[in-house]
Amino acid sequence: MRRLYHLPLSPFSRKVRIILGEKGLEATLIPEKVWERRPEFLALNPAGEVPVLIDLDGTVVVDSQVIAEYLEEVYPDRRLMGFDPAARAETRRLVAWFDQLFQTEVMAHLLYEKVNKRFMGGGEPDSAKVRAGHQNIHRHMTYVTWLVERRKWLAGEEYGLADLTAAAHLSCLDYINAVPWDAHLPARDWYARVKSRPSFRTILADHIAGMPPPRHYADLDF
Repeated sequence: MRRLYHLPLSPFSRKVRIILGEKGLEATLIPEKVWERRPEFLALNPAGEVPVLIDLDGTVVVDSQVIAEYLEEVYPDRRLMGFDPAARAETRRLVAWFDQLFQTEVMAHLLYEKVNKRFMGGGEPDSAKVRAGHQNIHRHMTYVTWLVERRKWLAGEEYGLADLTAAAHLSCLDYINAVPWDAHLPARDWYARVKSRPSFRTILADHIAGMPPPRHYADLDF
C-alpha cells in the first residue's frame, strides 16, 4: 500500500493529499510528529520534515514539490501542471509563490505561532508576528483576486497544481479562522470552487483534537 507520512495542518502535506485525490491514487495516511525526531522517520528523510511518500514499489519521495513532479511523471493520466511549457512555467511560478513567499510572510507568522508552537512546546505566540501575518495575508489575497478576475483558475483556464497548492495553504489558515474572506470575495468564490472538489473531502474532514474548526470550514457554500 502506498503510504504518506504527514501532519494534518501542514500545507505541504495537504498539497500532496489533494494531488493524490485528483489523480485517484489511494494512500495510507500516517501522522508523523516531526518534533519527536523518530530515528525510523529520519531514516526516510534525514531533514525530518513531512510530507514523505512511499510509493507502491517502495520508492521514497521527499518534499511536496518533488512529490508533485514525481507523481506527474509516474501517473500522467490526470495532469496538474499544464499541457505546454508556458503553462507549466506559470504553474511552477505560482506554486513557488505560495510554498515560499506566502509560507514566509503569512504561514510562519500565523500557523506556526498559533498552532505549531502549542504542539512543539515553543511557548506563547509572538503577538508581533501574529499581527504581521494578519497584515501580510491581505496582499496575497488581493493577488489571488487579481488572478481569478482575469483567469478561470490561478494559472490559466485549467484547474491544477497552482490552485491546489494555494488552497492547501489557505485551508490550514481557514481551519484556525485566519482568512479574511469577507474582504476578498472573488478569492473566496475561487476557494469555494476548489473546496467543492472531491479531492478536498478528506481535507475538510480533518479534526484536530482540542482544536475544532470554525463552522464554515467544511461548508461548501461558506
